[in-house]
Amino acid sequence: MAISTEAAETLALQALTWLVANDELLPVFLGSTGASEADLRIRAEDAEFLASVLDFLMLDDDWVVAFCDACAVPYDLPQQARAMLPGGDEMHWT
Repeated sequence: MAISTEAAETLALQALTWLVANDELLPVFLGSTGASEADLRIRAEDAEFLASVLDFLMLDDDWVVAFCDACAVPYDLPQQARAMLPGGDEMHWT
């Protein structure tokens, strides 16, 4: 069963909160996305930005596991959430 768009955005916000609290990973996220710390606050309600948070998180299985363990959510939920946000239905062949 697919999750709702609202639930997907909520999970992405949890992922953003988790990233902000991670002193080692936050600079990597900021560097790879080009976002600033101010952008984190300003764009926290932007579905496209939240999609980029989940895209980043899913770059590494260890990050997914750490996030899911910290938030007590199933390991496949970030991928389900990503599919509900802008661009999530696009096929990527990389």
